[in-house]
Amino acid sequence: MSAKLNKPNHDDSPSRQMASAPTEIDLSRLTLHSVYDRGHLAQRDAFAKPCEAGVSFADWLASLPAFLGANRLKAAADAIIAARQADKPVAFAMGGHVVKVGCGPVVIDLMRRGIVTAIACHGATAIHDVEIAMIGATSEDVGDTIRDGRFGMVKETASFFAEAAQCATEEDAGYGRSIGELVREQKLPNASLSILATAAELGLPATVHVALGADTVHMPAMADGAQIGQASLNDFRILCDVIYQMGADAADGICGVWCNIGSAVLLPEVFLKAVSVARNLGAHLDMLTTVNLDMLRQYRTMQNVVTRPVTKGQGLDIAGHHEIMLPLLRQAIIEQYRQS
Repeated sequence: MSAKLNKPNHDDSPSRQMASAPTEIDLSRLTLHSVYDRGHLAQRDAFAKPCEAGVSFADWLASLPAFLGANRLKAAADAIIAARQADKPVAFAMGGHVVKVGCGPVVIDLMRRGIVTAIACHGATAIHDVEIAMIGATSEDVGDTIRDGRFGMVKETASFFAEAAQCATEEDAGYGRSIGELVREQKLPNASLSILATAAELGLPATVHVALGADTVHMPAMADGAQIGQASLNDFRILCDVIYQMGADAADGICGVWCNIGSAVLLPEVFLKAVSVARNLGAHLDMLTTVNLDMLRQYRTMQNVVTRPVTKGQGLDIAGHHEIMLPLLRQAIIEQYRQS
């Protein structure tokens, strides 16, 4: 027997209760206070002070309004200077876009000045870095070359990275150091523009963290996954020591600085694991400063760089284009570093 459906109750009798009409709240009962008694987040003393043409960069920097991004830019420069004065590491972790928009010379200058003491990147960053050293150009039009399967199918770059991975395996070295040394050994014509070659020259840790299958150099048959994986794992362990050193002997309360520049997922994930390793081994990272510089705010950068690893320290998020923000940060650092 099928169940009977209940008919809806349509009660149209005069005794049905009608909903009351909406009423307006009586705003005359509000308690008002004087604007002079209220606290304020924006004060005129913090406003911009427009400069005349030809002023020094230091004067221009001092003229910026003391709010939000300008304050974070200055705080990042201050933290980097404090870390170097305390002989703590300053690491730049970079996505490929940093190299593609021509910021390699900015990073190299900071390395040569002894301000940036460690480099971390992923495979795409390393590829662009090597191609700049090799031919002075990089980055293809993916929308065009993907249509007929030409995308990423260049023999010189793939051969170079296969050789670097083999060298890293034979020498039980990291991928970043092997790439940088190979750029120097082959005397590539634009080696002076290579971040990884500069790190090798200066003896600075430079690590490359690879996601297998994510880079064009993994497509040709010459790519050896075992060699690439071991070289990149070696680099992870090197990076863990860099993070450990940021919190070593931190009795003065000063830690190193980690700057994530343009990596939305891979390097923030690697950094988080390296922080866990360092803390597990006893590093005191409570006063760690992290800086995220990117064009867009991303979930993993905010969680894994700016918030989760930082307790009593500070996480600074500075949104903007690399080709503008990195030169600004560099100039702010060297102006203050020179005066300190």
